[in-house]
Amino acid sequence: MLKYILILSLTVCTAISVSAQKKIKLKSHQDSLSYALGVSVAETIKKSGITGYNAEIVMAAVKAQLEGKAIMDASGANKMYQDETKRINDEKQKQAKKAGQDFLAENGKKPGVMTTSTGLQYKITQEGTGASPDANDRVTVHYHGTLIDGTVFDSSVERNQPATFGLNQVIPGWTEGLQTMKEGGKTTFYIPSELAYGSRATGKIQPHSVLIFDVELKSVEKVESPGNKK
Repeated sequence: MLKYILILSLTVCTAISVSAQKKIKLKSHQDSLSYALGVSVAETIKKSGITGYNAEIVMAAVKAQLEGKAIMDASGANKMYQDETKRINDEKQKQAKKAGQDFLAENGKKPGVMTTSTGLQYKITQEGTGASPDANDRVTVHYHGTLIDGTVFDSSVERNQPATFGLNQVIPGWTEGLQTMKEGGKTTFYIPSELAYGSRATGKIQPHSVLIFDVELKSVEKVESPGNKK
């Protein structure tokens, strides 16, 4: 409900002409707070992705709501807002999923790219000569992670600090992929969203994102599995 009220407040601000906005003086804390609310809500609306609304109707609704004469109740309006943002997000996810599938379909045809039964793709860029890890082992790697559009979302290379972790503590694409490597080797992994974060978003990674990792396996620390203990 608060989001709905703030959205109405923002549309009041949009009724102010550019020239009038230039005359606004923030003479008190209340003035500054009011302006800050407008800026914050503007950012919320931009991030929602909603476009194509009729500004005149929006402003008329604000006036009617403030006067208690609105022809749509607040709960109904809020539901419409939520339904629209859900529709936009669903469409974005649908497009992202298709973009990932199209990328993998083309990438899988490239020389040297291998595809496993799970859909993981990888290309060996430097053969290793040391030990290969299994799912219980710990590994130390250098990696550089990007999205299919080239956006860097994580990179131990850029931090100049290799990462060490248990191979059963990471996304399935890493757990499977690192087991195809040997110490000293370098491989590029193309990980479908199903083997990464799926429909979840994290940082710069949006739902249904294919992840690309350039990985160097620096060392393997063998860990005895519980079932093999005597």
